[in-house]
Amino acid sequence: MRAINISQGTTLAQKLDVADNFFTRLKGLLGEKELAKGNGLLIKSCNSIHTFFMRFAIDAIFVDKNNKVVGLVKNLKPFRLSPIFFNASFVIELPCQTIAETHTQIGDYISLL
Repeated sequence: MRAINISQGTTLAQKLDVADNFFTRLKGLLGEKELAKGNGLLIKSCNSIHTFFMRFAIDAIFVDKNNKVVGLVKNLKPFRLSPIFFNASFVIELPCQTIAETHTQIGDYISLL
């Protein structure tokens, strides 16, 4: 799957894995050494994340049921909690700097292909 910011005309992730069940959501990015540029993880039914036991920082884009960006967290370091975005339906975890490089803003619309 790919994630595109259609408001900005930029690609967020060329290879987007999906965590949509108890086990894949529990594992998330745990055990990974890094998240390569162009890759990401979409976690369904999620309005907050943590980076406990992770080895690297990430960017996170929180998206509502209409695919509208409702929250952004840049450079979420290991052993941290994100804010809760009550309107979010899912989150896309991406390598650091992705939000800045793609000019993603709250209110942008995301397409998943």
